Amino acid sequence: MSQPITKICVDFISELNQTIGEQKAESIFVLTDSTTQKLCLPTLLLSEKLAGCHIICIPSGDEHKHIDSAVEIWKYLSEHGATRKSLMINLGGGMITDIGGFAAATFKRGISFINVSTTLLGAVDAATGGKTGINFLGLKNEIGVFAPAQSVLINIDFFRTLDAANLRSGFAEMIKHTLIESRSEWEEILKFDLENPDFDELKRLLEKSIRIKERIVEKDPKEENIRKALNLGHTFGHAFESWSYKTAKPALHGYAVMWGLLCELYLSNLKLDFPKEDLLQLKYLIKEYYGGFEFGCKQYETLFELMTHDKKNESKEINFTLLADIGDIRINQTATKEEIFECFDFFREG
Repeated sequence: MSQPITKICVDFISELNQTIGEQKAESIFVLTDSTTQKLCLPTLLLSEKLAGCHIICIPSGDEHKHIDSAVEIWKYLSEHGATRKSLMINLGGGMITDIGGFAAATFKRGISFINVSTTLLGAVDAATGGKTGINFLGLKNEIGVFAPAQSVLINIDFFRTLDAANLRSGFAEMIKHTLIESRSEWEEILKFDLENPDFDELKRLLEKSIRIKERIVEKDPKEENIRKALNLGHTFGHAFESWSYKTAKPALHGYAVMWGLLCELYLSNLKLDFPKEDLLQLKYLIKEYYGGFEFGCKQYETLFELMTHDKKNESKEINFTLLADIGDIRINQTATKEEIFECFDFFREG
């Protein structure tokens, strides 16, 4: 399964035109959501290659990444004459590239698609790597397929439309990448000022972050081995995220990942002697920029149950990626219920 190289564009429209031209599509469908339709679609439609294209718009928000939205996309494609030689352009954040990739990969057993990421989180996480999917029965990305886009384009100017919370959400995945890469990368990213972001510097760090992910995905496209490193923070994080939707106070994905990182680095310290000073540095960073996630002892069982449904699990054990040190990855780790509850205790200490 060949993976596309993610392009951080210098001249977005010119590079978009070239990418579309390479596909030689019979018809083009652009999938967007109600937010990116207003903020980003006008820029995309400056491309003469998109004259007469079909626009599909679904409601924004991860809570709409479900089977009913996928059905609406399939229905639109079918009713407007899409064929296996059609092209879909997914314009949006991770929600759009996830569901758009899934819809394209399954419609008529697969039509080509391009991801144009409009959020930092989407650029560093969902748009790259070939994972597609939808949420199901309250569980994150429970239904999906591995299907890489033909191309992934990033226009850094789209990130200027993001509020501080969504910018920080994407930055969380970049922090995760440095933790699995090297101490020098970790120390470099800690210097970035999230309070007053420098977009030129962000572009440079994003390029490095994407290449970290691409190198791992190229080695293991179907997550049978080292790609599991990218799951650091996600076993706890997805449980926090799923619980947040059940309580009608949805947490941004990157925030949930940061909270998950704190729990999983504590578990790493507990089981593999991960350096405590790095754990405390992450704790300080979270307190400064990401705040807390409120839950009590009564929710421990519920969160534990959500973790047992994680896709990474094998047999009946909850599977973790942990670190013995920054850059020292240990995949396929397990923990007892008592150890997991101890992580919850540590998290709630603030």
